[in-house]
Amino acid sequence: MTKTAKFAGVAAGVCPADAPAVPASAAAHATARIEWNEDMPQHSTTVSLDAYGAARHRAAFAARSDRGLIVVSGADRAAYLQGLLTNDVASLAAGAGVYAAYLTPQGRMITDLFVYELGDVMLVTVARAETEAVLSRFDQFLFGEDVKLGNVTDAFAHVSVVGPHAAEVVAGAIGDSAARGALDSLAEHGSARLTFRGQPAIVTRETDAGEPGFGVYIDRTLADAFTSSLRASDVAELDAQTLDALRVEAGVPWFGRDMDGETIPLEAGIESRAISFTKGCYVGQEVIIRVLHRGHGKVARKLASLVLDGDDVPRAGAAVTSGDREVGSVTSAAWSPRAGHAIALAYLHRDFLAPGTAVAVEGAAATVVTPPI
Repeated sequence: MTKTAKFAGVAAGVCPADAPAVPASAAAHATARIEWNEDMPQHSTTVSLDAYGAARHRAAFAARSDRGLIVVSGADRAAYLQGLLTNDVASLAAGAGVYAAYLTPQGRMITDLFVYELGDVMLVTVARAETEAVLSRFDQFLFGEDVKLGNVTDAFAHVSVVGPHAAEVVAGAIGDSAARGALDSLAEHGSARLTFRGQPAIVTRETDAGEPGFGVYIDRTLADAFTSSLRASDVAELDAQTLDALRVEAGVPWFGRDMDGETIPLEAGIESRAISFTKGCYVGQEVIIRVLHRGHGKVARKLASLVLDGDDVPRAGAAVTSGDREVGSVTSAAWSPRAGHAIALAYLHRDFLAPGTAVAVEGAAATVVTPPI
């Protein structure tokens, strides 16, 4: 069987006996790992209450320089990605999208990503730091399929507009008030093709910023004009700390912060959103199914939300304890206007995950809660 036929079989749902072998050159890429050290930027308690309130009650925007953009084109693009990613890409109609993970054969995460079928191409967004590594891995598995890959991170700007009035704000900034109805009706991860100043614009329904809204993708040369249009409508800009507060309140993990190359999706709690349990095979599926069916979905640790008693925001990597026992560590933290306290995301031992469980973060009392906070 040729390699091309093997991957066609995976895409069609015919599982090979073993996970696809990783080419040596792909395996050589370093696994993404979160390494905490004293030189890393630590969490800040500086939250803009004006911008936070705008995001909760009207609309606010953030430039998403943290995201990388990959375009996948060609007639075989859906079948190709279907055999690599955890969610059902092959079933996407134009204007639809999914959240998914890309795994190693051992079930560990290479990254999480969003896939949008635009009708003639697929737009894939990933953590910016992982863009080149993901693109290189994708390229390693091309064996003659009609698929072309491109990194368009530098060509397009990505701006998130979030809040209950986000559709109205985006339509106004784009200059197409009639688009509001189409944006309001977009399903989660759906997309619409619009124009801004005569140039193509892609708008997607987003949830990864903590507050529901839209991602707007425009030619980078028009980014200043678009954000100026938002400011002219008195739309507040979210700084990184305020965006983080929204995200951590919602319990949304980000790759590179709360997930890395050692993470299994079930540990991060993203399986219900990122994994299809009805599609055909994908890389790493055997491990996921084994944990779900033989292990009844139990993993040694899981990501949990914590509310601390005080205002001091813990550092990334801070130890979580119960009595004298270390039971986990913090991955993200922020000061929460909604809780009025510091909050955090942390991996905890499975015996300490129940809401209401009392723990401590470097001596500060904390309680496990169910997000959103």
